[in-house]
Amino acid sequence: MGKSNIRIGTRGSKLALWQANWTKSNLRRIHPSLSIEIVVIKTKGDKILDVPLAKVGGKGLFVKEIEEALLDRRIDLAVHSMKDMPADLPDGLCIGPVPEREIPSDVLISKKGLGLSELGPSARIGTSSLRRAAQLRHVKPDCVILPLRGNLNTRIKKLETGNMDAIVLAAAGVKRLNLENRITEYLDYDIMLPAVGQGALCIEIRENDPEIDEIVSGLNHPETRSIVMGERAFLHHLEGSCQIPVAAHGEIKDNNYTLCGLVADIDGKTIVKDTCSGSEALSEKIGVQLAQRLLSMGADEILKKLKSGN
Repeated sequence: MGKSNIRIGTRGSKLALWQANWTKSNLRRIHPSLSIEIVVIKTKGDKILDVPLAKVGGKGLFVKEIEEALLDRRIDLAVHSMKDMPADLPDGLCIGPVPEREIPSDVLISKKGLGLSELGPSARIGTSSLRRAAQLRHVKPDCVILPLRGNLNTRIKKLETGNMDAIVLAAAGVKRLNLENRITEYLDYDIMLPAVGQGALCIEIRENDPEIDEIVSGLNHPETRSIVMGERAFLHHLEGSCQIPVAAHGEIKDNNYTLCGLVADIDGKTIVKDTCSGSEALSEKIGVQLAQRLLSMGADEILKKLKSGN
């Protein structure tokens, strides 16, 4: 290892800094002599807090400026939430190691401690995720979806001070910030399929950068990487983004990869959902196969309508 100091690029939220510091401490464990600096970069997604992401550009809003810093060599690697990563990466960048995943599911945090099925008619639920909103409307058609942006602590504060009955968040972030005591209910995958890559970290590096590649390679968890890359292949084939309600959840058992995925319309009335499985080594092919299957089952019509704005 020739490099003695590296710079990690990250957003500045509490959760993003937790992720960057986790990466820093684990790199230090593997390379005790390495000097590591965390560089906080403000993204467009951090600046625009009053408009739903789907209306201002989707997932890339949380990574674009950090990726530019990586390409300009102002940082040596970037740490993101995998669920924030667009299906396509800029030329010259790639996903490096994928650390072991936290639980991928979503959780409900409600003001009065009521579970989703216990919330009354016209329950007001906060989320700005089209994926979450569509699935909530599917199982609870009378619910009212309210926009909810900001970092995790801000969202919980809005529940406490606003006119919402409940909010839906990713379990991983809540757990990483030691806020598990706030969780009312872990939502079953049959009710709420998670975002692609939810619960996993993305260590993004430059292609053809063998020195950094070698330094970070010890962070990789092979099973998690196989699962997540299968989910991302599914997303990529659907050309998925924040503007489209797409969800997927992969699992490996006995070297067998099973991937469940869905595409929904905005109001949650139509959901196209199916599962594919096969060898763990073929996770990305299985992701493409599942996407093709959903498209043939009617997801293509949903996507056409969503992209045309009808």
